[in-house]
Amino acid sequence: MALSPTTTTTGAPAAALPRPLLDAARSRSAEAEAQLQDAWRRFGALSLEPGAGHGVDTALVLAELGLDADTLAAGLLLPAVEGAELSTEEIAEDLSPAVAKLVGGAQRMASLRDYRHGANAGERADATQIERARKLLVALAEDARVLLIRLAERLALMRRLRSRPAEQRADIAGECLEVYAPLAGRLGIRNLKSELEDLAFRELDPPTYINIARRLDERRADRERYVTRVTRELAGALKAQGIAAEVSGRPKHIYSIWRKMKAKGASFEQVFDLRALRVLVRDVAACYTALGVVHARWRHIPREFDDYIATPKPNRYQSLHTALIGPEGKTLEVQIRTHEMHEHAEFGVAAHWRYKEGVAARDRDIDARIEWLKHVLEEPESAAGSADFLDQLRSELFSYRVYAMTPRGKILDLPAGATALDFAYQIHTDVGHRCRGAKVNGEMVQLTRPLESGDRVEILTSRNGTPSRDWLNQHLGYLKTSRARAKVRHWFRLQDHDRNLSAGQEIVNRELRRLGIANADRDALLRRFNYPRFDDLLAAIGGGDVTSGQLASALQHQVPRPVEVSPEPLAPLPARHRRGGDVRISGVGDLLTNVAQCCKPIPPEPIAGFITRGRGVSIHREDCANLLRLTSEDTSRIIDVEWEYSSDTTYPVELRIEARDRKGLLRDITALVANDKINVAALHSRVDREHGVVIEMRVEVTGVAQLSRLIDRVGRVPNVREVRRTG
Repeated sequence: MALSPTTTTTGAPAAALPRPLLDAARSRSAEAEAQLQDAWRRFGALSLEPGAGHGVDTALVLAELGLDADTLAAGLLLPAVEGAELSTEEIAEDLSPAVAKLVGGAQRMASLRDYRHGANAGERADATQIERARKLLVALAEDARVLLIRLAERLALMRRLRSRPAEQRADIAGECLEVYAPLAGRLGIRNLKSELEDLAFRELDPPTYINIARRLDERRADRERYVTRVTRELAGALKAQGIAAEVSGRPKHIYSIWRKMKAKGASFEQVFDLRALRVLVRDVAACYTALGVVHARWRHIPREFDDYIATPKPNRYQSLHTALIGPEGKTLEVQIRTHEMHEHAEFGVAAHWRYKEGVAARDRDIDARIEWLKHVLEEPESAAGSADFLDQLRSELFSYRVYAMTPRGKILDLPAGATALDFAYQIHTDVGHRCRGAKVNGEMVQLTRPLESGDRVEILTSRNGTPSRDWLNQHLGYLKTSRARAKVRHWFRLQDHDRNLSAGQEIVNRELRRLGIANADRDALLRRFNYPRFDDLLAAIGGGDVTSGQLASALQHQVPRPVEVSPEPLAPLPARHRRGGDVRISGVGDLLTNVAQCCKPIPPEPIAGFITRGRGVSIHREDCANLLRLTSEDTSRIIDVEWEYSSDTTYPVELRIEARDRKGLLRDITALVANDKINVAALHSRVDREHGVVIEMRVEVTGVAQLSRLIDRVGRVPNVREVRRTG
């Protein structure tokens, strides 16, 4: 239930909107001020409740970043929602659906709280796990402001961390240091990143933090003033020498100092970049000229010069690094590079956060999303408000990776479209083999369900479970990843050879019947799949190493082709004798013919005629069981017959389709048939408890080639298990 607009949960009058928030809203627009005032009147009092937390602090951080009123309101209300004092439904109903959506997105990121634990409780996350957590955060940020809200909330929380129970503080600080601070750095919000790192470092290693802080015999503000003064002095010296340069600088924060000491194995006195300057010039020649100016002005520290322009780092990072004794005898580091080098260092594979965090490979989707977030931060109104811009980015980015979690918070990196069964095999091969079900976000789902970033997946196993051959059928959609399919194939390959041999023979026989091939060319198949013996090939087919689809493709060239029609015109049979085509009787004239309903042959299948009593010649396939029985009883009534072709002639064929039920299944099958310009003469479907959906269809085809293509294409329709000819 929504609160009264003017009271708190205790019934006390709501306090006035804090002045910094009011000023931030006014600086945006009158509408922004009105919206934030409305949010405060309705729900803002909750931000002052001890259980709700630090909404005002979160909103103030967002105000410092220059975000819009919707974002400020969402930051104000997020802690109240997470403290169960308020719901997103109440926000949507009483305030704004847009604000509710932002709060909901930021709230969803709270699922990261368990990422730092691995398979065993208390196990620390490794570097790969930490990187996946960072990617999950960005993947969840459908609106860039959602991530900024969460970053602001984390900073507000870190500022108030001492009010939390001691057992919670280490986990919260570790999460900020390993995930949120690096993300802030990637977004270019360096002040936020530095503060998050220092606050987390102070909590995780108080003695080291205090030691470094004490050894810095000046306050941070004093160091910042020093760097500003030296920056102006160097810029003037470069200008006097005719060098067009941009000079910037910032003092190192405590955590950065500690990392450099640890990385170089150096003492505090050996860290020379407590204060750093960066010089950007037009070309390489200007880099070395600027270096001369720097060394002429201040004394260079021996062995503290690196020329990464002449000898770039492996990731192509280029710059000149030098350490000096600056004004007042204080150490100073200077980096000199061209604008192009700087662009590469900031946004290419050599970006500072990449070599500093040890991420070598370029991840294009993450890079693109980060660039988008940077743009939104720099121009929040133009970017966040552009529907076309958002739609384009959402369709292009994160289209091929998802990041899902185990019940204990371990994050797994999977390709887009990966299923719950893929997830099981990613955990462990044995978990995949014994998988019998899955819960996603607490609800039972099918193993074929594609996962989404942020899903929490629980795999259900049985003690004696084994893989199913259906898992290898790509049309059924159980497995997306080749890694999981390879594990299933390997399992079948290790099973009883005789059983695989029998299963492979059955699969081959079925495909031969389906394609109308009497005798397969075994040598051709062995050459195609590179097996020495046909039994080895059968075992591979039965074990899943060679799929039925691959077998069908290899057999296509062995499908009988229509024989050439004699150029001499033949007298056509009377129309009453036709069954969608013509049959020529060898050695005799025009006879009454009819196609046997037991096998319903179609050209160019090999056929034979049987002289019946009073019904003319009955046409059978040569391998028809009834024909073979009749032949054994009386061979004198068997005669040779041949097909006579016509390009517009069609023949009815009965098909049986077995599939798992889903919406649109029948529509997809009939549309496929229609696209092939094949007429459907009859169709009947039913639900069978044993076989699922059974569709019986009579189609009219021009011959075996068209029938084979049709069966193959229908077999590829999602959820279709089997397609076979029944007549």
